[in-house]
Amino acid sequence: MAAIASVPVSVVLQRLHDEAPAREFTLGWLIGSLRKRSFGLIMLLLGIAAITPGVSIVAGLLLMIPAAQLILGHDAPAFPRRIANRPIPVRHFAALVRRAVPILRRIETLIHPRWRTPVDPTARLVGVAVLLLSATLIFIPVPLSNIVPALAIVLISLAWLEDDGLLLAIAMAFGLILAALALAAVWETVRGAEWLSRLL
Repeated sequence: MAAIASVPVSVVLQRLHDEAPAREFTLGWLIGSLRKRSFGLIMLLLGIAAITPGVSIVAGLLLMIPAAQLILGHDAPAFPRRIANRPIPVRHFAALVRRAVPILRRIETLIHPRWRTPVDPTARLVGVAVLLLSATLIFIPVPLSNIVPALAIVLISLAWLEDDGLLLAIAMAFGLILAALALAAVWETVRGAEWLSRLL
């Protein structure tokens, strides 16, 4: 697995917060700072951001990029230059870290390496799960419908980062069931709209 759980995720995020530029940062800087844990931490941060109303669609679109690259076997996420170099106010990152770190510290007391999984197949399965959950964030823009899939992405990313195969299996099963139900609902809505259009 590309992300080795040697340092708790909460510690890594706090270090990033402490080392962040004074006013603005970019996704390119963030990926470069994360190195081997970049896939998992980028998806974790975007998953946390997706919990916030109004941000979920943008976060879902961004999540699709590293998820697809995981499936394709890339070593690190790479965003288009225009996105990677776009300045982001540090205050947004600082606020996200301040909210996330205390919660992550509590969760980390329950997480530890177990049920070790094969590196490449696991990365690709994580990519598939995150890609499907990202689609639910984008195509089901119902108020508050973003919270559960975003939390599933957070749990999948955290379990993968901490090398906890048991939590990863549970989180992925939950996430895939959730994505299947959500996408089935979208499909039925589309079919219903087609049926209604024929009657009119």
